[in-house]
Amino acid sequence: MTAVSCVEIPPDGPYWLKNIRLPLSLLDETVTYRAAIAALAAPPFAEELIAADVAIDQGCIQAIAPVGTASPDHPIVDGRQGLVWPCFVDMHTHLDKGHSWNRNPNPTGTFRGALDAILEDAAQHWTAEDLYRRMDFGLRCSYAHGTKALRTHFDAFGPMAATALSVIGRLQQEWAGRLEIQAVCLVSGDYYLTPEAEALADQVAEAGAILGGVLYPNPDLHAQINRMFDLARDRQLTLDLHTDESLDPEEMSLRYVAEAKLRQDFAGEVVCGHCCTLSVQAPEVMAETLRLVKAAAIAIVSLPMCNLYLQDRQPHRTPRYRGPTVIHELAQQGIPVAIASDNCRDPFYAYGDHDGLEVFTQAVRIGHLDRPVGAWAKTITQTPADLMGLPHAGRLGLGQPADLVIFKARTFNELLSRPQSDRVVVRQGRAIDTTLPDYAELDDVVGLA
Repeated sequence: MTAVSCVEIPPDGPYWLKNIRLPLSLLDETVTYRAAIAALAAPPFAEELIAADVAIDQGCIQAIAPVGTASPDHPIVDGRQGLVWPCFVDMHTHLDKGHSWNRNPNPTGTFRGALDAILEDAAQHWTAEDLYRRMDFGLRCSYAHGTKALRTHFDAFGPMAATALSVIGRLQQEWAGRLEIQAVCLVSGDYYLTPEAEALADQVAEAGAILGGVLYPNPDLHAQINRMFDLARDRQLTLDLHTDESLDPEEMSLRYVAEAKLRQDFAGEVVCGHCCTLSVQAPEVMAETLRLVKAAAIAIVSLPMCNLYLQDRQPHRTPRYRGPTVIHELAQQGIPVAIASDNCRDPFYAYGDHDGLEVFTQAVRIGHLDRPVGAWAKTITQTPADLMGLPHAGRLGLGQPADLVIFKARTFNELLSRPQSDRVVVRQGRAIDTTLPDYAELDDVVGLA
């Protein structure tokens, strides 16, 4: 049976979206209306939601008012108490690797197996056309699910950088006005001590991209980190790094990045992803790292699905450790925390569909981000939007674009219990086509034709 959309949005003109519920944590400072919070925060709901009518005109939110305010002067759409979110912001993806699983799967499911498989796949297949086909497929999935902005890392060793940047530049142009796409180069830390590093930094700067890399334990790690900061400072670039993606408690590249940022008084933004080792370190070791991270104003991106998939994987043995970082402890220290999808249908993560709601749902379950769940809604919306420098994404407020995801679910519990495949995605006040691209489109790319 075909799912029926939860609401019907008028094709043009102003309208009221009445009788809806908004996550309280996603309202910006322009929203002064806070009535009915107590009623929704008490049983049987016990959730941080606000009941409201919302006026939409000229692609923007014009009013957020008490239920019953909707005026018959304009069409009225009854939301039937359904939740309304701002569109998702997914700030850590790997679109260049995505949807390659069928032609080069990971036979062991381990991190090492993933690395070997992706290196083989890149060497054999990563032309500009191949990258474009798979990356555009991922973007269409993301857009249909309700994502407004994303950041993708791209492998950038030698000539790979120019190829990837040319494809990303093409996609940025084609998706302008629909998806904000940011790009981060990805090389191992040792690459920054080679002569090629300066050329890569120049390419990144010219493309308006972000400097990034993967940090592994090695004798030259501190020199590698210092070189990254030097190249970023000279070109006024920001940094987005992969740190401590293992369960070795001796791995502490996140701490070293924080110390380097403080030592060098680096003013640019620094984001670190993964940070898995925090979850297995002694409490006092973790606490000291968090102190430095907070002092250095570093933000953290947790990738719960991929880290759960890869970490503590051994053949025929149930994993004992979860893998994702210490999300609660980071938030308790006031350190900005975002969650993101990471890899999708590639050797690093065999599943996924670029769906911000799935990312949030799984993060809540994996990280116990409930009781209450309300404030955690920021991790896939407002927080990553702020880190990406997007003031008109990830929040609900007067004058904000009416870029919304409308659900039939009336509570967080209902939202997180079903896939919400009947959601309505609204961009600039109008419903978009949420038909997902058919996997068969990539059959010739991945060898299934």
